[in-house]
Amino acid sequence: MGARMLRLSVGAALAVASSGGAQSRDAPTLNSRITGDISPTHDPVIAREGDTYYVFSTGGRYILSRTSKDLVHWTAGKPLIGELPDWVAKAVPGAKDMWAPDISYVNGRYRLYYAVSTFGSNRSAIGLFTSPTLDPNAPNYGWRDEGPVLMSTNDSDFNAIDPNFIVGRDGKHWLSLGSFWSGLKLFRLDPETGKPADPAAKPYSVARRPAPAGGPDAVEAPFIIDRGGYYWLIASYDYCCKGAQSTYYTVIGRSKQITGPYLGKDGSKMMEGGGTIFIRADLPEQDRFRGPGHAGVLRDKDGTDYVVYHAYDKTNAGAPTLRIAPIRWGADGWPIAEY
Repeated sequence: MGARMLRLSVGAALAVASSGGAQSRDAPTLNSRITGDISPTHDPVIAREGDTYYVFSTGGRYILSRTSKDLVHWTAGKPLIGELPDWVAKAVPGAKDMWAPDISYVNGRYRLYYAVSTFGSNRSAIGLFTSPTLDPNAPNYGWRDEGPVLMSTNDSDFNAIDPNFIVGRDGKHWLSLGSFWSGLKLFRLDPETGKPADPAAKPYSVARRPAPAGGPDAVEAPFIIDRGGYYWLIASYDYCCKGAQSTYYTVIGRSKQITGPYLGKDGSKMMEGGGTIFIRADLPEQDRFRGPGHAGVLRDKDGTDYVVYHAYDKTNAGAPTLRIAPIRWGADGWPIAEY
């Protein structure tokens, strides 16, 4: 994983293989114990520095922060950035918010990739801030604006939001991104700048959902991890942002090459809307947390992998809520989220 600390109609869903059951709903899961300032949390990403876990997420105008010492008790912090950089107004007129942060540690500094856009538009941009530490009490703490990374326009066939950074096994740096339009893309980065190595190069396509007649291409929020000789692409299918009516769910596929092709356990192609279900909504008899998606992964110091995501709480007016689950890797090599 290098520097990384780490939505389907009913008919289509039947064609997507399940990765196996989640942990019994009667068992004391991490999600059943998580408490504190966990809502509103949308598009979360998680990292650990020292003895502190950090979750960054979309919320309000700026990137929200939360911390915990044990993954259970969470405390809200101040927004990371107090205002949009000056370049945003020209790049994305009308943008007023920062969305979908991604955090990684590269060359002695943390890289916070984030998106600026307006809802439903693909005139969007990815920006970058860096800081030597995540600890706001450290004397050297402070986020530096590194400017725009890449942009999409109304003429682009992709949407430059939902960034995720990864270093490949060969040392090459990559940024995946995308939401709707023609699906998820992968860009090669310059390791020094964290920006495209060749601004003129076309991105690789790694996932797409062929849209129904007159409908949208409902796939977004890529996140890639490296484990067991495979790259694993996590993505969100269907619709977020509708509270408890959200139909989001999370799928996963794997590939020997970071550029794909990514396949589900049954061989279904993520470039054709396939993949294996990784996180689904609560079972109907529970029916509380709906639309789980925009997942990220943390590999902790003890080797345990955790998946962080948001889901909409029906008992709290559909508020987007922080969810975290350990990942168990099955005998067949496939991950099972114990949520």
